[in-house]
Amino acid sequence: MHFVVAVKQVPDTGEVRIDEERGTLIREGVPSILNPFDAYAIEEALQWRGEIGGRVTVVSMGPPQAEEVLREAISMGADDTVLLSDPAFAGADTWATSNTIARAVEKMGDVDMVLTGKQAIDGDTAQTGPGIAASLDWPQLTFVGEVRELDVDRVVVRRETESGFEVIDSPLPVVLSVLKDLNTPRLPSLRGKMKARKAEITVWGLDDLALEESEAGLEGSPTRVVRVQTPPPRGKQARIHRGEPEELAVILADILLGEDGSP
Repeated sequence: MHFVVAVKQVPDTGEVRIDEERGTLIREGVPSILNPFDAYAIEEALQWRGEIGGRVTVVSMGPPQAEEVLREAISMGADDTVLLSDPAFAGADTWATSNTIARAVEKMGDVDMVLTGKQAIDGDTAQTGPGIAASLDWPQLTFVGEVRELDVDRVVVRRETESGFEVIDSPLPVVLSVLKDLNTPRLPSLRGKMKARKAEITVWGLDDLALEESEAGLEGSPTRVVRVQTPPPRGKQARIHRGEPEELAVILADILLGEDGSP
C-alpha cells in the first residue's frame, strides 16, 4: 500500500504579516511551521502502514525552505519525500496547487491513497484535498474523523457532518481530507531526527511533471487575489451601567439597536 500525504509549510500564525502593496502574505523572514492539520494526515498514514504494510511518501509544494517540513515528516517516520519547487509554481491558487500535486501523484504511479489535512491555517479554504481528487478523477472523502477499515481494495471512514456523521465505503484509490480528531501525532524520535538531517530530498520542477507554464503557478490559476489587508484595530471601549434589571434591559436594547447615541 502506497500512502501519499500532501503537506504545506505555513507561516506561524502569531507572526503573519501582509504586504499591503502586493496584497500577499510576507513569508520571507517569518517563522514557518508544518501546517498543524497535516500532522494528523501523516500520523494516520504511518499508523496504517504499521497495520497493513506499505510505504509513506510526503509531498509539499513551495520554495526551497519548504524542505524543512519534509525533514520533519521524515523524523516522524515517513519513508520518502518529494518537494515540488520551481519559480513557475509561484503564485498558484488552490486549483493550480491541486493540479500540480496531482501530477506528482501520477508521476509516482502506484499510489493507493492521498491524505491531506482538512485545511491550511494560512488560507483556510479546504480546497486543495478536493482539488487533488478532481484532478486525479478519484473519489474524495472529506472531514474524515475515523478510518474504520482499510485493505488493498477499499476503505471505510466516518465522515463528520453538521448534523452528525456518515459512514462511507469507498474503493481505492481515494483522497482523504482528515480532521484533528483522527489521532494524536507522534513526536519525532531521536533516530528519526538523525535520519531527517541526512536525508536527500527529491525535488521535482515543471519539466519533471510534464507541465506547461500555463498550467502551473500564477499562469495556471483561474483566480487572483486582488487585495489583502489587515483589519484596522478595534478601539477599546467599555461602559458600565447599574440599575434594576428592567432598566438595564432597555439600555442594552438601545445599544444593540444603535439608539443610544453611540457611534
